[in-house]
Amino acid sequence: MHKLLPALLITTFSVTATYAQHEHHQTDTVKPAAKASHTGHDMPGMHKGHDSTMNMGVPMSHAFSLNLPMNRNGSGTGWLPDASPMYGVMLHSKKWMYMIHGSVFLRYNKQDLGDKGVRGGEKWDAPNWLMAMGQRKVGQRGLFRFSAMFSLDAAIAGGSGYPLLFQSGESWKGQPLVDRQHPHDLFSELSIGYTHAISKKVDIFAYIGYPGEPALGSVAFMHRPSALPNPDAPLSHHWNDGTHITFGVATLGVRLDKFKLEASSFTGREPDEDRYNFDKARFDSWSGRVSYNPTANWAFQVSHGYIKSPEALHDDENVNRTTASAVYSLPMKDDRSLNVTALWGLNKTAGHDGEHAVLLEGALQLKKLAIYSRYEYVQKSTEELNLDESVYGHDVIFPVHALTAGLNYTVLKAGPVRMALGGHLSFYRADTKLDGLYGKNPIGGQLYLRLYPNLMRM
Repeated sequence: MHKLLPALLITTFSVTATYAQHEHHQTDTVKPAAKASHTGHDMPGMHKGHDSTMNMGVPMSHAFSLNLPMNRNGSGTGWLPDASPMYGVMLHSKKWMYMIHGSVFLRYNKQDLGDKGVRGGEKWDAPNWLMAMGQRKVGQRGLFRFSAMFSLDAAIAGGSGYPLLFQSGESWKGQPLVDRQHPHDLFSELSIGYTHAISKKVDIFAYIGYPGEPALGSVAFMHRPSALPNPDAPLSHHWNDGTHITFGVATLGVRLDKFKLEASSFTGREPDEDRYNFDKARFDSWSGRVSYNPTANWAFQVSHGYIKSPEALHDDENVNRTTASAVYSLPMKDDRSLNVTALWGLNKTAGHDGEHAVLLEGALQLKKLAIYSRYEYVQKSTEELNLDESVYGHDVIFPVHALTAGLNYTVLKAGPVRMALGGHLSFYRADTKLDGLYGKNPIGGQLYLRLYPNLMRM
């Protein structure tokens, strides 16, 4: 790893020094990013007023730059397009800016509507998360931030999570979780970060999380605007953003205008079955990521990481993960927006060619109506699907296609919270060798009540 972080640090300071000399004649004082207005209620002791926030010196900026807009905030240190919509509540004190956001889906979920196979499950559950963050300026060029994210998935859905055909990853009671999405930990992120602005176009930053998210993969699915209306985790979760809850992360990075370079040391082992504790920090894995936002509407990233022993049930198996993604956001009049994500992921282990995953998802917000869809192609192995090797073969790869289409409609606004009613259908197509377990082309469906915060007007 351990060669990657020092190399990046040396490169960071040498490049930023050159860059800063080039730009020194342009600016001596770094000013906060553009003003922002917001919706939401004020708490006791908090100050309100759109213009007064700038006079108080409260940064209305990106969490890792005084010179980028808040809308670029993703999960961890990841970037979204500057044109991305933001849903949440913003609060201010004299020196701090705070934001709270989250999501809850109260739903009935049945994964094999036709009862074609033997692996489909059904359940009442409520995928959920709540996140709070705060930031403040430190001097003229410094920016400090913290973030905390929580989930009651395990308390509501139980240790085995919720039914999701062809999903795999992690374990419960010593058995691999297959055809189920694992619950997220109560403490999903507790992190701090500091950024120093060298100039308007150059920042250097550090991020520490326990747990946190390394610089690997796209912005995590629950924070992507294209995935916000969808209650389900992607089948490609462990090919792309499966490291978004990692117990022990340290990241160093540099922004050079429209580019960002960063490297992380982190714990490769995925969270254990106790979703309420703090796992051992190992710092035995590493990753690097290059991000590029050419315009306000686009965000690109390419990343690679070495993940040591991610699965407790396969202690001797290490993963090399490579990802690439493109995120597009198009804001329109009257609270309308189009958000699209395309991504690819590859997991390789010793002696294997690797398994690929492709995702294309989109969400169209038309005032109160949200229309969304997701297509995925994932290669699942005999091991991933926990199949009998004497029947299905050793190290056989099974292609899986999944297409989801859904909508929800906002029926109520109460203060900072909106409530929507919705549902979706998921259509699956897998290798015919799996028909005996799943049936031919099974269909999953769900109905839900969605609770989410108001749109922030930036």
